[in-house]
Parts: sequence; structure tokens; C-alpha cells
Amino acid sequence: MTEQHSGECRNGSGEGMKKALSYRWVVWGVMVFAFMVVFFHRFAAAVVKDDVTREFSLSATAFGAMASMYFYAYMLMQIPVGFLADSLGARITVSLGMFLAGAGSVIFGFAPSSLWLFIGRFLVGIGVSTVFVSIMKIQSQWYRDSEFATISGATTLVGNAGGIFSQGPLALLISVVSWRTGFVAIGLLTVAIAALCFRFIRNRPQDMGLPPVNEREIARANLRPEPFSVVSGLKSVLSVRGILPATFFYLFNQAGFFALIGTWGIPWMVNAYGLSVQEASSYSVILIFGIMAGGFITGWISDRLGKRKAPMLVSSVLHMVLWAVILLSENGMPPLGTLKILFFLLGITNTAFVLSWSVAKELTSEKFTGLAISILNAAGFLSIAVCTSVMGWVLDLFSGLSPAGAYRMAFILPLVSATLSVISVLFIPETGTGKKRGRQIESPVKENEVSSNGKVFY
Repeated sequence: MTEQHSGECRNGSGEGMKKALSYRWVVWGVMVFAFMVVFFHRFAAAVVKDDVTREFSLSATAFGAMASMYFYAYMLMQIPVGFLADSLGARITVSLGMFLAGAGSVIFGFAPSSLWLFIGRFLVGIGVSTVFVSIMKIQSQWYRDSEFATISGATTLVGNAGGIFSQGPLALLISVVSWRTGFVAIGLLTVAIAALCFRFIRNRPQDMGLPPVNEREIARANLRPEPFSVVSGLKSVLSVRGILPATFFYLFNQAGFFALIGTWGIPWMVNAYGLSVQEASSYSVILIFGIMAGGFITGWISDRLGKRKAPMLVSSVLHMVLWAVILLSENGMPPLGTLKILFFLLGITNTAFVLSWSVAKELTSEKFTGLAISILNAAGFLSIAVCTSVMGWVLDLFSGLSPAGAYRMAFILPLVSATLSVISVLFIPETGTGKKRGRQIESPVKENEVSSNGKVFY
């Protein structure tokens, strides 16, 4: 590195830094566009549930299992994707992943049998699994530590907009053409986005000859890097105090809510309330608006307070209470006017998961940021897959009850998972900048990033 760049790295000034601070929005914009498509794929199954089950004669258990293929694939890929993001880089990882997701969506649209539905959904899950960890890795390279929770919240806000298109607009589309045409179209769009990712994404400012933006990268600018190691990565991440409770929090926080919004919310409103798919989709969108608002607000509040644990605890407790309100309503069916409010608040309070990304980042070495977040994400998507499948089994088990009664029994699972998320938060250490921790205040390079020979991990 030249002396000029070294000076830019130290004082955060210079033309190079200005270019880096400008181009990061291009990188983030392309990544978040891909993230929008991820949410479209994630939530789309709920909209086509009736069409698919009718055409292929699927039970609730079978449909739940098929929908879960996305989440199982996503979960299985998290650790590999974490290593890919940390070693191969986000650019290549995301580009290949989006291409595979597009192919899976096309296969789903052309499925001649239920087996191909499972295969297509599984391939989509594998492909889109590359996006989240990669965008977190990108943000850790292109944004400062004090900006991370806020930009993560903004990512959640914009990314969830893709979920909006998977609800009302998709419901309208399949009413005009067919569910098959809709999935083929989104598959081709996903392939096009893969090309955009390859063209515009850069893993870090230094790849463009620009100075680093993140404080720890600046501190490491003139230090010799060590090679990436799978074994050292696992040891480094799993040995850190606080990672396991953060992982369990993410697991329980995600399970019930995303089983609702991703698979069972629309069928519940159609079968219990007697709404049309289009009407039910408009209610489901409220959940997404809640996530969009809550993700940004939660991240911003956390960065302003310099605390992670307190906002996570407050949000989790409120989320648990909201699920209890739904179950304690008459026959588990709040009035539709009240349901709108409950859905919006459910979305807002679920977004404590945004802060668990910051916790993982702040507890572990920068070298293994992608891996740390991928461990949390793997746990979360495993729980979503299991909860989605089990809720389908519960619905079949209690099929002798009214639709409302059967769904009420199934919704016990989200309440239990929300309660366990509250308990998990209690064991998470505070990692925010408001906590007077010497290694955070004194130096942007963490103690566990320095090896025995004095070199610093990169």
C-alpha cells in the first residue's frame, strides 16, 4: 500500500475515501435488489398454496414439507456460504447463487409432478441462501462499525419490499395468467440479477484501489494477513462466549413468525376467515410492512443507544405477548380490524433478529464475520423449516376441528418459540459501543484477531 493510501486509511479523508463512500451505495443497491428477490421466493409459497395443493392433490402435511424444502436448503448452505463469503468473496458467491435460484424457480414453474416441486423449491433455497451472509459481509467491509446496525436495518427494510411483491401482486398475477407463469417469470428475472451482481459488486473498497472504510480494516491496512482456515474459523467462532445464546435466540425468534408469513398465514385467513387469496394477501403484506419499519427503527435505536441486549429483550417480550393475544382471542381469531394492528406489531417486534447480526459481528473476529452470521442464520432457517412442517402435521392432526380451531392448535408453536427467544436473550452479553469494553473503545482491532506471532487476521 502506498504512503498516500496509508494516510487516507488513517484519517478517513482524501479523494479515494470519497469515491469509496460513494460507490458503496452502488454495491449495496445491487445487493439489496438481490435480497428483495430472496424475500419474494421466501414468501411466494403461501400465495399459491391452494392452486398447488389442488393441482397435485397435496395434504397440508405434504404442502408444508414441500414449502420447507426452501428453508432446509437454506439452512444446510449457511456454513458453506459463510466460508465462501469469507474466502471466495461475496461477488462470485452471490452471482452463482442467484443463477441457481433462477433455475430452481423455472423448474418449479414447469414441474410435471410433485417431486419436481420439491426439487425446484430446494434449488431455490440453495441459490438464495448465498445472499444474506454475503450482504452482511459486504456491509462489514463497506460500512463503519457505528453504521452497521443501521444499514442492516435498512437492508431489512428494503429487502422485505420483495415480500410485498410476493403477496398481492403475485396473487393478482396468478389470477390473470397462472402460478406456473409467475414462477417462470421470477426465475428469469433472478438470472438477470445474477448478471448485475457480477458486473457491479466488489467485495471491498481495496478491490477497486480505494482505501478501506471500516475502522478495523483501516487499522490493519499495513499488516500482513494470515490465510483463511476452516478449522481456525470454527474454533474462533464457536469458542466465543455469547455466540451460542445468540444462536438460540435467532433460532427461536425466526421459527413461528416466518412459518406464518412464509407458508400458513394466507391459508389461515382464507380457511378460517373466509377471505379470498387476494384479500388475505393484503393482510399478509401488513406483516412485511411491520418488518420493514421495525428493522430500520430497531437498528437505528440500537446504534443511537450503543446497546444491543436491551432492545432485543424489549422487542422479544412484546412479540411473545402479541402471539398470546392471538391465541387467547375467541377461537384464535382476532377481529379483522384488530388483526391488522396485531400483524403490524408482530412484524415490528420480530426484528430484534437484526441486532443478533451485530452481536455476532461484534463478538467475533472480522476475518470470520460471514461464518459467524451464517451459524445464526443456519439455526434460524432450520427452525423455520421444522416449524413449517410441524404446523402442517398439526393441521392434519386436528382436521376434525373447524379450520379456525385447527389453526389455533398449530399457532401454539409460534407462541412457544417466541417465549424461548425471550429466555435466550437473557444469556446474550452486551456488545454495543455503549458498553465500556476496553477492546472496543481503545482499538478497532479485536484482541482475538491478533495471532501469536503478532500478525493480524484479514
